[in-house]
Amino acid sequence: MVIDGPFFVLVVLGALGAGLVAGVFCGFSTFVMRGLAALPPAQGVAAMNAINRAALRPAFMLLFSGSAVLCVIVAVVTFVVWPVAGKVELLLGSALFLCGAFGPTAVANVPRNERLAGLVPGGSEAAVYWPVYVREWTFWNHVRTVASAGSALLYVLALA
Repeated sequence: MVIDGPFFVLVVLGALGAGLVAGVFCGFSTFVMRGLAALPPAQGVAAMNAINRAALRPAFMLLFSGSAVLCVIVAVVTFVVWPVAGKVELLLGSALFLCGAFGPTAVANVPRNERLAGLVPGGSEAAVYWPVYVREWTFWNHVRTVASAGSALLYVLALA
């Protein structure tokens, strides 16, 4: 079986979703976090907390969670129909997004966001934690960026 029909549409949507997520993460890795890190800790903490609250709105959550769901569906359909071409790329692309973008969000970035949200922006604990947060959060965001972009690329290669 070749990738066509509804399965083709799912893979295209998966590639588009992973690519858009990679773009969001890339923006944070390349300039947003640098800009926030340049602020005094109280301002950086307050700004990042506001960004984290804004990220929970439906537009980004649908994009991010929807892309993860699409990756699961693509992986399951790939196992069921086992296409002649692209099966390795589809399975790797799905695994890369789920383990390299969605997973680190849940176990690395979100816990750091929750800790940051619990701090008083002008407090001494926030001032001490802020540079640690920026370094660690940005590292994991780099991982999410590369994984999302890699997932999109693998999905595209599966269609080529």
